Amino acid sequence: MRKFLLPALIAGMLSAHAQAFEPFVVRDIRVEGIQRTEAGTVFSYLPVRVGESFTEEKAAQAIKALFATGFFKDVRVEVEGDVLVVVVDERPAIASLEFVGLKEFDKEQVKKGMKDFGLAESRILDRSLLERAEQELKRQYLSRGNYSVEIKSTVTPLERNRVAVTLNVDEGEVAKIKQINIVGAQAFTEKELLKLISLSTPGWLTWYTKNDQYSRQKLSADVEILRSYYLDRGYLEFNVDSTQVSITPDKHDIYISISITEGQKYTVSNVKLAGDLLLPEEELRNLVKIKSGDEFSRRKLTETTKAINDRLANEGYAFANVNAVPEPDKANQTVSFTFFVDPGRRVYVRRINVAGNTKTRDEVVRREFRQMEGAWYDGDKITRSRARVDRLGYFDGATVETPAVQGSTDQVDVNLTVKEKPTGNLMFGAGFSSSESLILSTSISQQNLFGSGKALTLAMNSGSINKTYSLSFTDPYYTKDGISRGFDVYLRNVDPTSLSIGAYRTSSVGAGMRWGFPIREDDRINFGLAVDHTSIDTFSDSPLRFQNFVKEFGDTNTSLLGTIGWARDTRDSFNYPTTGSVKRVNAEVALPGGDMHFYKLSYQQQEYIPLYGDFVLALNGEVGYGKGYGGKPLPFYKNFFAGGIGSVRGFQTSSLGERDRDASGNVLLSTIGGNRRLIGNAEILFPFPGQGQDKSLRLGTFIDAGQVWTEAQSLDLSQLRYSAGLSVSWSSPMGPLKFSFAQALNKEPLDRLQRFQFQLGSVF
Repeated sequence: MRKFLLPALIAGMLSAHAQAFEPFVVRDIRVEGIQRTEAGTVFSYLPVRVGESFTEEKAAQAIKALFATGFFKDVRVEVEGDVLVVVVDERPAIASLEFVGLKEFDKEQVKKGMKDFGLAESRILDRSLLERAEQELKRQYLSRGNYSVEIKSTVTPLERNRVAVTLNVDEGEVAKIKQINIVGAQAFTEKELLKLISLSTPGWLTWYTKNDQYSRQKLSADVEILRSYYLDRGYLEFNVDSTQVSITPDKHDIYISISITEGQKYTVSNVKLAGDLLLPEEELRNLVKIKSGDEFSRRKLTETTKAINDRLANEGYAFANVNAVPEPDKANQTVSFTFFVDPGRRVYVRRINVAGNTKTRDEVVRREFRQMEGAWYDGDKITRSRARVDRLGYFDGATVETPAVQGSTDQVDVNLTVKEKPTGNLMFGAGFSSSESLILSTSISQQNLFGSGKALTLAMNSGSINKTYSLSFTDPYYTKDGISRGFDVYLRNVDPTSLSIGAYRTSSVGAGMRWGFPIREDDRINFGLAVDHTSIDTFSDSPLRFQNFVKEFGDTNTSLLGTIGWARDTRDSFNYPTTGSVKRVNAEVALPGGDMHFYKLSYQQQEYIPLYGDFVLALNGEVGYGKGYGGKPLPFYKNFFAGGIGSVRGFQTSSLGERDRDASGNVLLSTIGGNRRLIGNAEILFPFPGQGQDKSLRLGTFIDAGQVWTEAQSLDLSQLRYSAGLSVSWSSPMGPLKFSFAQALNKEPLDRLQRFQFQLGSVF
C-alpha cells in the first residue's frame, strides 16, 4: 500500500512533504471521516473520476478545492493500490448562537446581521468569521459611544460534532460628551454656534435623543451645519480646519474641539448669465435669487441653480446643468457670479413604470399622471403627478425617479414607486374622545375597493352624542374625464345634552346623490341633492327658543337639501402635508318644496408653509353663515358651534357663543350656537424627536381663535376667544389619534374650559 500526506493550500510544497508516486488509473474512490457532508459533495470537488488517471498535480487541486469549501479543518489524500481514499475532518456545525449581556441592540437584528456574512445556526463554524462578528459588534458599540465594551466568545463542544457559540457582552458605561469647543469663532459667539449643532453635553432630554453620545456621523453632519451657517451669511472663505475627539483614560468623558477659520464677509458685486440660455434672459433673471449688493449666500446660490434647472426641465431638458462660477475680489471683499447654463439635449419620456402597487390597479395610478408617455419631459408635470398620486390616500408615500434610457441620449423613463397602505377594514371596536367619552363602532370600509379607487363604507357609530348608521359609495372616476359620483344613505341621532348646548334631541334619516366635476388641475366643483326627514324632541329644560321653534313649525320636518361646493387642493401629501393649500367653499340650501327654507354658507382655507428643516407652519381659517328665507328661520339644530378639537382647543366642545336664558331672562350655562362662525388656527408641526423620516407621529404648538354669533348679535371681534398649547397627532394602526393641551388666553367668567382634550380611534 502506498500512502502520502498532501499539505493543504500550498501546492508548490507537495513534493517536499509527500512521497512521490507514479500516476495511476483510479479504480475506486472512497471518502472517510464525513458525518454531515454528503459523499457526493466531496466527489463534486475532486478533479478526477473513476477510470481516469490520478497525478500529484490533481492531488494538490483536490486538497485546495476541499479546503476552499470551508467544511473541513483537515483533508488528506491516501492511495491504497489503485483506490483513492479521501480522509476529511469536518468542522463543527453551530447548534446555537446566543448573546449574554446584550441590551443596546435587538438580539434578533444582530443575529440577522451575522447571518448575512455567514455566522448562523446550522452553519459550519468558521473561527475567522466569529472573530469578524466580534469586531463588527464592537464597532457598532463604539459608534454609539460604548468605548468600554468588552466582547468574548465561548465555543462549547456538543455531541455529533456540534458546538454552542455564546457571545458574552459587557457593555460598560456609555461615554458622554463632557465639553465641545469651537475654536476660531469671532463673528458669532460660541454659544450661538453650539445651539445650531445636534451634539451636546448632557441635558434633560438627552437620555432620549442620545445627542450627548459621540457619533462620527453626527459630528460630520454638525460640521456641515456650521459650514452652511457661515456660507449663508456671507463668509465665502469659511473653512473647518480640523476636528479633534479625545476620550479620558477611564473612557467615560469625551472632549470635542472644532477648529474653524471664518475668513472675511463678502457681498455680491455682479451676477451674469452665460451659455446656451434657450429661454429669454429676462425670464431666467427673474429666477435668480441672489442680487447685486446682497451678502453672499450659498443657499440662495443653490436655489437659483435649482430654479433654472427646474425651468429648463419643464421644457424637456431633463439633464440641464447650471454652474455658478465665483470671481472673488479679496481686496474689496466682493464676489461676482456667472451662471453658466448648459441645457444639454432635449429628452422625451419613453415609458412610465409603476411599482409597489400590489393591490391598486395600474389605471388608478396612471390616470393621476399629467406627464404622458412619448411626450417631451416636463418636470412640473412629473412633480404634479407624484403629488396627485400621494393625495389619493391609498399609499404611505410615492417617489419618482427619471433614469436615462441606456443607449439613448434623448429618452428617459419615469419610475413611480409607491408603498401600499391598508385602505379598508372590518372593525369592531371602541374609541374615546373627551367630548363623547366611550364610542362603540363597527364598520366595513374600503376606500380602494378591489384596487379600483372606488370607496364603499357601511358604518355604525354609537357615541353618547352622535349615533350614526350610514352607507356610502363613491366612484371618483365615474367618467374618464374625472367626474365623480356618490350615494349616501344615513340614519343619524344627535343628543348633545352632555355638552354645554341647550337640551334637545334629533333623529334624521336621509338619502342623497352627489357629483364632482374637475374644472382645472387642482379644482373641483361638487353638487349634491338629498332628502332629509328630521324629528325633534325638546324637554322642559330646553331653551325657550328651541321649544318655540317646535311649537311653530312642528316636531318633524322634511327638507330637500341641495349642496354645491368648490374645492382647490394643492397639498403635496394627503396624510402628511408640508406645502400647498386647501380651499373650500360650500353651500347647503333647503330648496322650496320642503318644510324648511334656509341656507348655510361656509369657506375654509388651509395653508402649509415649510419652515426650517422638517418644521411646517399650518394655517387654517373658517367662516360660516346661515339664514332662513321665505318667512322661516334657520333651524336651531343647524346652528354653528365652536369650542374643542377642530375649532378652539382648551374650551369645552361647542361651549362658545350666546347662552340660553330662563323665563326671567337670567343667563344659563348652556349655549345655543349661532348663525355665524369665525375660526382661525396657526400651528407649527414637527416630527417627534428620534423618529427620523417617519412622519406618522407629529408634535405641534398652536394658537387658536374663534367664536359664534346669533342673528340678533352684532359681529364683534373683541368677543373672540383665544387659546394656545401643544398638540400630538399620530396616524396609528387603529386610526388617527389627536391630543391637545391648551391654555385659554382670555377666559370670561361663564366660559367652560377643558385644557386636555383627546380623540382616539376612527369615528364614523
